[in-house]
Amino acid sequence: MLSYQHAYHAGGPADLHKHMALAGLLERLCRKPRPISVFETHAGRGLYDLDAPESARTGEAAEGIDLIPPPAPDTPFGRALAATRAAHGPRAYPGSPLIARSLLRAHDPLTLFELHPTEHAALSRAMTGENTVIRKRDGFAGLLSIAPPKPRQGLVLVDPSYEVKDEYAATARFVRALLGQWSEAVVMVWYPLLPARRHEALIEGLSRLPVLRDEVGFTLKDGKGMTGSGLLILNAPSLAGKIFDEVRAQAPILRRL
Repeated sequence: MLSYQHAYHAGGPADLHKHMALAGLLERLCRKPRPISVFETHAGRGLYDLDAPESARTGEAAEGIDLIPPPAPDTPFGRALAATRAAHGPRAYPGSPLIARSLLRAHDPLTLFELHPTEHAALSRAMTGENTVIRKRDGFAGLLSIAPPKPRQGLVLVDPSYEVKDEYAATARFVRALLGQWSEAVVMVWYPLLPARRHEALIEGLSRLPVLRDEVGFTLKDGKGMTGSGLLILNAPSLAGKIFDEVRAQAPILRRL
């Protein structure tokens, strides 16, 4: 669907869960000198202003990044946040593309898929530099058309809007197909926890694969929408489970479920 824009949710509790885990995972994957390929299937605009009207309308940043202690600059997420704010101002917030580019090395290619025209245009403005490719294409079809990439070691972030209930099952089908083509890929899937529990179709669709799962709860002040955030990591690197403990230490507003 093309109506979703992430600016309304930037910096909220779900973003902290997803972005801190992503930063920790990237830091671990970059410990070895070999290059890695990184992909995002639904990249968004890459850079957000927490004082923008969209953020003010929902107040999610006020219930997320603004509620936690300042992230330490020696943590992966803290490094990415500090680099973004040094370049764009104290109320800038990095989406997952900027987090990835901040932590990747010069020889690590980053490929970003974004179909929404407004988001794609903003992403193209925010993400300039070498070894970064932006494609205006459906991320599932686009990545399956080129997998496996070179380098073959790498990470895929799967973060659709889930505006349509069938997206949960479709996401599971995509992940199975991707791993069938690219068995080395580390895949991180984010999903919202909603009262309707539609995420169970995603969990069931991946139940036969070895996966790390982490779910956190939080309460948004409007009492509507998400009640929590979930992450799945497939082909997780060694000791990746510790990433989730590190996330909750940095963001104590996230309750483990």
